[in-house]
Amino acid sequence: MLEKVDLSKKLSKEEYKQKMPQLEARLGRLQRECKALEIPVMIVFEGFGAAGKGLQIGRLIQSMDPRGFEVYPIKNETEEERMHPFMWRFWTKTPARGRIAIYDGSWYRRVLIDRFEKRTKENEMPMAFHSINSFEQQLSEDGSLIIKLFLDIDKKEQKKRFDKLEKNKETAWRVSQGDRERNARYEEYADMMEEMLFATDTDYAPWTIIEATDKRFAELKIYTTVIKAMADQVEKVRGLALEAEEKKTIAGETDVVAEIARQTGNEMKDLQVSILSKADLTLSCTREEYKEKLDRLQKKIEKLHGELYRRRIPVVLGFEGWDAGGKGGAIKRLTAKMDPRGYRVNPTASPNDIEKAHHYLWRFWRAIPKDGHIAIFDRTWYGRVMVERIEGFCTEEEWKRAYREINDMEKDLYDAGAVVIKFWMHIDRDEQERRFKERQENPEKQWKITDEDWRNREKWDLYEEAVNEMLMRTSTDYAPWVVVEGNDKYYARIKVLKTVVDAIEKRIKEK
Repeated sequence: MLEKVDLSKKLSKEEYKQKMPQLEARLGRLQRECKALEIPVMIVFEGFGAAGKGLQIGRLIQSMDPRGFEVYPIKNETEEERMHPFMWRFWTKTPARGRIAIYDGSWYRRVLIDRFEKRTKENEMPMAFHSINSFEQQLSEDGSLIIKLFLDIDKKEQKKRFDKLEKNKETAWRVSQGDRERNARYEEYADMMEEMLFATDTDYAPWTIIEATDKRFAELKIYTTVIKAMADQVEKVRGLALEAEEKKTIAGETDVVAEIARQTGNEMKDLQVSILSKADLTLSCTREEYKEKLDRLQKKIEKLHGELYRRRIPVVLGFEGWDAGGKGGAIKRLTAKMDPRGYRVNPTASPNDIEKAHHYLWRFWRAIPKDGHIAIFDRTWYGRVMVERIEGFCTEEEWKRAYREINDMEKDLYDAGAVVIKFWMHIDRDEQERRFKERQENPEKQWKITDEDWRNREKWDLYEEAVNEMLMRTSTDYAPWVVVEGNDKYYARIKVLKTVVDAIEKRIKEK
């Protein structure tokens, strides 16, 4: 790809002055249109050192309203960033709907500089490319516009620019030993870039090569590329909105619950027989057994928690289940003897306005634990394929693709060294009704029961079908689902604690 690029292209000063004012005005208008249509825009600047990324970013943003964008210079990882999965620092820097994020360097550092400097091992490359493509695909399918610009210069031009920078004491700091090393081994580094471009040039996030020898030509092409991409996205979003409105007019309001029931059909009934129905809800534990096992397991967890911190192993535990299924009780016993400085329980409620302005996984990525810490989620990202699916808070297309998105996210966590376990706290209808009534009658527990809980009982069959599909599609070797037979609370709590202990002990042996 790069060997075919004509780096001799130039733009005269006269032509530059003639064309740029119109492009600058057009870019400003498109920024406002993207804001009005709530289109998040991500502009990635990658390329050879000294190719002019910083200069071109500075020129591009001159035509934008500074209140609507943010520039992220991506350099070496901080200590905090190194203690999280690699993609964590980029998920936390994704723009809200209607805003623009510009990246000077990006997530491609992992397969470029980090690879060149041997921090990314060759056997990790397929995994890294998969994570990058998954990240971009998820954001693109959620409505983000991703514009990737690769600034290209040859070895001779790069050396000349490095020499010029080093001659000036005010700019010499910009040339690192790593820059010089990559110039000396230019062909080797260029081969890595070729592989990166080939592996990540996709329909949803294509690369544009910018011939950057002539700065005016580069600026004009960058403006033209960004403007075309934004204009196309604006047209696409308006077209989709019009199409949706026409469908709504023709079909009328659709009853969401009835539609989902029709869609799931016999396939989900078959799944129901194969998964949840296998849970033996008669399993129980005596009070004496419970006390003995609870004490022993909690002491083990206390000890293992310290070992996790020492070995820098992160743990992610997700709790889902029926209302009154025992999530809170299990979490309370699980954390009873943990060091409170080393874990966090994240209760998941309906997303707020800021969270709604981002990809649905954004708020969960922000809560991912650093190495050696434990994150416990009381309700999780699986709301996408349960409550949001059933209640019509997302489209059918959105919840169907969520299975792949969730699996990819959990694989990223596992690949970063995390223990990932998801619990489904399972009870039957009669037990749920008994617990609901008990809560209503107990003044200390009345806050736990709401009218919404009772309404959800009416949709039990729909939720059961959705849960079965969720279990089937997202239980993996690296992030398994554990169905916890929960009619007996003692049995359920012991199973949760034992599962966590076994998983941590297994990972410690593997470490």
